[in-house]
Amino acid sequence: MADTPLLENIGKQTMNKLYDSDEALFALMRERLFTAVIGDVMDVMGLRKQFLPAGISPLQKTSKMAGRAMPVLEADIFDDGDDSSRGPLAKKPFGLMLEALDDLKAGEVYVATGSSLRYALWGELMTTRARHLGAAGAVLDGYVRDADGIESQGFPTFCRGVYAQDQGVRGKVMDFRTAIEIDGIRIETGTLMYGDREGVLIIPKDAEEEVIHRALEKAETENTVGEAIRKGMSAVDALETYGVM
Repeated sequence: MADTPLLENIGKQTMNKLYDSDEALFALMRERLFTAVIGDVMDVMGLRKQFLPAGISPLQKTSKMAGRAMPVLEADIFDDGDDSSRGPLAKKPFGLMLEALDDLKAGEVYVATGSSLRYALWGELMTTRARHLGAAGAVLDGYVRDADGIESQGFPTFCRGVYAQDQGVRGKVMDFRTAIEIDGIRIETGTLMYGDREGVLIIPKDAEEEVIHRALEKAETENTVGEAIRKGMSAVDALETYGVM
């Protein structure tokens, strides 16, 4: 692979010199990376099941999201709870949903799973609260409602689609800041997440610095390859020369 100024620069620096805070990391990812390049480098690293299911996509195609997970565990319910109910959340509307929402920190992503696809998990007022708290986005393994209101706020929201049926009498949040899995992909509190119009990626904590390092290298190399191809280089020669195609 041919050297480039960025590769040389990265090679001489530790990753904490490229970004000294999560805020700087998230900005770097949104500005210079995309899911395809991050996914490609994780494939090479042997991390080959890090994309959430293809059905989870951005409500607005232009959305880009980088942040750390705040996992939320949902569950279906089938009645309103009565005196015979024994569960501590039986008579609590929405379970712990409002507590989970209020617990969001700046740069975090509200990521929820565990329910069926019978109702929406996110809406306009939740978006308003999340934005006020400085959250980075929401990822729902299910539907959202109030889509126009969400879109008008420009809040990065990834979901399985739009469906207005309410969660209130159909589901509850049972826990939050607890590990969850979506399609077998483990998501813990603080796990780095990235999303754009081509999907949502989960980046394991113990690999995130190397993933970002390699992804920046690959993105820069792809820019070089693109320029070489525009000048007439063949696809075969491009792969042989740069190791990217």
